[in-house]
Amino acid sequence: MPTHSENLPHITPETALFLDFDGTLVELAAQPEAVDIPATLTGLLATLYGQLGGALALVSGRSLLDLDGFLAPLQLPVAGEHGAQRRNPDGLLISAPAIDLSYALQAAEGLLLLHPGLKLERKNLALSLHYRHAPELEELCLQVMRQAVERSEGMALIQGKCVIDLKPVDVSKGTAIAAFMDEAPFAGRIPLFAGDDVTDEAGFEQVQRMGGYAIKVGPGTTLAHFRCASVAELLDWLQSAQSACSEAGSESPSA
Repeated sequence: MPTHSENLPHITPETALFLDFDGTLVELAAQPEAVDIPATLTGLLATLYGQLGGALALVSGRSLLDLDGFLAPLQLPVAGEHGAQRRNPDGLLISAPAIDLSYALQAAEGLLLLHPGLKLERKNLALSLHYRHAPELEELCLQVMRQAVERSEGMALIQGKCVIDLKPVDVSKGTAIAAFMDEAPFAGRIPLFAGDDVTDEAGFEQVQRMGGYAIKVGPGTTLAHFRCASVAELLDWLQSAQSACSEAGSESPSA
């Protein structure tokens, strides 16, 4: 069983910190564009980024454009679209090979015409079909999207919290974390990944395989060895880590 938030692992100068966004750093919202960004979040992430020597990255299902917009003017290393696009520490954009989304888009748009409560989110190399406002349509959405995957090449389906994501088959949050861990300043550090959803399990598996730590935010079955009850508790943990690093720095002898 995962341990709970009072026993979460420590963030140290040797940590490579990876964070999901929705449901981890911000509460889930009724619509993906309507998330409420805590007033202190950007400053907290910027400080931790500096304290960790740049070894902090977001790993999300969101597009890079969305994440940059929510956290502007801060731009972090980031993996978006479940690993299909990644901006490395040097600012280089690395994308998975494009897949043909045309049939999946046609199928999803057909569902939206019949069921206005659904929402389609088109990304660069992926798409998301949200049914938060029509949970009774879950099975129908799954059926239609599975058929779209079967008729499309190189595409995989993953189901999150009231959302069905289609993405390139060979990428995941785990592959994105592995790629970061091959690069400075992440290389040689101990990876730590916090996320809240089924879509984060590949990342949990990856960091634990590498001798690191995984934190599941909220309820649900998970591979992660640690658990945090809520977004608020995770932010408190990050704030405590930031404060501890600041205090350690202030106690260090000056040059």
